[in-house]
Amino acid sequence: MSAFAFDKICWGSVGPIVGRGAPHRGTALALLLALAASCPALALDGSQPTLDKIPLKLFKSAQQALRAGIDDLRAGDAKSSVEALKYAAAGGESLAQWKLGRMYAQGQGVPHDDFQAYQYFDQLIQSYNEDEPERRDISAVSNAFVAVGVYCLNGIPNTEVKPDPERALEMFQYAATNFGDPDAQYNLARMYMDGAAGLTKNNMRAARWLALAAEKHHRPAQALLGHLLFVGGDGVPRQRARGLMWLTIAKSGAQGPKDDWMNDLYAKDFAIASDDDRQIAALYLNDHAKGGGLPPPPDAVAARGLLPTLGNFPPPPRLFGSAPMAAFDSPEDAAPPQ
Repeated sequence: MSAFAFDKICWGSVGPIVGRGAPHRGTALALLLALAASCPALALDGSQPTLDKIPLKLFKSAQQALRAGIDDLRAGDAKSSVEALKYAAAGGESLAQWKLGRMYAQGQGVPHDDFQAYQYFDQLIQSYNEDEPERRDISAVSNAFVAVGVYCLNGIPNTEVKPDPERALEMFQYAATNFGDPDAQYNLARMYMDGAAGLTKNNMRAARWLALAAEKHHRPAQALLGHLLFVGGDGVPRQRARGLMWLTIAKSGAQGPKDDWMNDLYAKDFAIASDDDRQIAALYLNDHAKGGGLPPPPDAVAARGLLPTLGNFPPPPRLFGSAPMAAFDSPEDAAPPQ
């Protein structure tokens, strides 16, 4: 991809995986069978594993392995899906790479391991062909760009992944511009508000990115946009009533303690608003509801915040903390390009 200078080596769960070649499992199985036949003592003395303890599954193709892994996930057996997904990921299946990255990020069916997650997400974006994109993979690719951006922004302790705000900025800009990803748009806004990665602080530009994400039901973006409009300043015209409208929308979709910072912003600004501000905000809210702009039910929305600091604002949750990444269960469920 011309936008970035990526390493050509893609990392897997054990070491570097060059290209898209799949392991020769048939050869490995034949060798193990030969060893078992010629040295039966190895299978009986307890010092070596027997064949029935070695989970070897044979797949005709990476696509078949991906289907098998997805079937296991749908059946609620994440642990059993890992081998099939790794086979599919090694064969270049983008959805398998994304799912493994998500599983390691969340500790689903595998031990929690941010470095493993980073490797799978990074493998996915390196293999992405923007000239011939797979329509079904767009949501996975977009999410992987955001995830790699977050890891680059914060770094991963005790690994080679060090904080790299400049690369994080590139990841967010690509996903925000090419995929219209609301998480990336929100993250870009946060970086402009903080002046991260050498950016000049620019609340007006931040407000524009927040507005794009807010219209896509991104609750953190709605809350911060509402607060920026309410207080105004630094190039952002003060629009208290419209700010209260966005704060109200964000508050209506808040989900538990992880969203308390949104409730705090709403309470703080609502308390100092005038009666006129509140009445006009109610009119704006009514018009917005008629236009279908209100957010869907809370359980249909995934809030994924990210930066650890933002001036005097309460920090939103990190991407891989209590706020989960959005997920789809099969290739068919992936959202089309925006």
